[in-house]
Amino acid sequence: MSGDLSTPTDGVRSEPAIEATGLVKAFRTARAVDGVDLVVPTGGVFGFLGPNGAGKTTTIRVLATLLQPDGGTARVFGHDVVREADRVRERISLTGQFASIDEELTGSENLMILARLLGFGRTQAGARADELLDGFGLTEAGGRTVKTYSGGMRRRLDIAASIIVTPDLLFLDEPTTGLDPRSRNQVWDIVRALTDEGTTVLLTTQYLDEADQLADRLAVIDHGRIIAEGTPAQLKASVGAGTVQVRVFDPAHRPEAERLLTDVLGTTVQTGPDDAALSARVDGPGPASLALAGLARAGIDVTTFALGQPSLDEVFLALTGQPARAGTDAHQEQAP
Repeated sequence: MSGDLSTPTDGVRSEPAIEATGLVKAFRTARAVDGVDLVVPTGGVFGFLGPNGAGKTTTIRVLATLLQPDGGTARVFGHDVVREADRVRERISLTGQFASIDEELTGSENLMILARLLGFGRTQAGARADELLDGFGLTEAGGRTVKTYSGGMRRRLDIAASIIVTPDLLFLDEPTTGLDPRSRNQVWDIVRALTDEGTTVLLTTQYLDEADQLADRLAVIDHGRIIAEGTPAQLKASVGAGTVQVRVFDPAHRPEAERLLTDVLGTTVQTGPDDAALSARVDGPGPASLALAGLARAGIDVTTFALGQPSLDEVFLALTGQPARAGTDAHQEQAP
């Protein structure tokens, strides 16, 4: 991404971007958000993770002043989201799970109309549209109707529309769901560029590699409650185990290696589609060393033996009891 995407901000801020205490939002008899306490520091990317229906999107909508909480308080840069909603809206922007651009207009027309609505004059609106199209690699496509764009191009245009006036806080709600790997990487580059310019990003995602790539800190929400928070490294360490990855030279030896590792490690050994591979969680290097020695004594040759931290996917599974999967929870959380 090239070009300067920012507009001037109001200087250095010391207060947190978001402070929420006991936040509650209910639909009928179900609490989609059930006492959320959250502090998001100013600057960088804060990841907000959770399975479908966990409360992510509802929390975002309350913080963005689109829904009023039923309990608790929330402040954005010191402004209450209920009593000072207009002040909050001056500082934020939201890119939801679905594109909000008009498919019958060109990319340039979408940006120019939004800029005019935000108070830009005609000349300034055109200049800002051109600047954003250039910055997001869409200059050549700017004169085409959006319905001819690929999914990745639409997503980039949608984010561009969110920063016509660069927000102090940008909510990105599952911005890369359904995108191909190249388009995802382009969105990641955009997010990094925005934070380099001083924007704070609150990112909801179910792609654990995305959170690992982008987030400085993470919070995991499940059943409307925050169940874990910290840096990616801290959350991985909180699972309390590393992972041993083993690949035997002869696939015929895998059943014997599985039995041996189960006995030595005292834990469940996982097998996958690779007929020579096994993995197991361990509490440290000691048991891993015993496992390697046991394989050697049994005459089982291995081509790979590695000990590493658990992945965020394993952390997610350990915390929520559910594997991470892409999708939307908006319809599940927001039923009236």
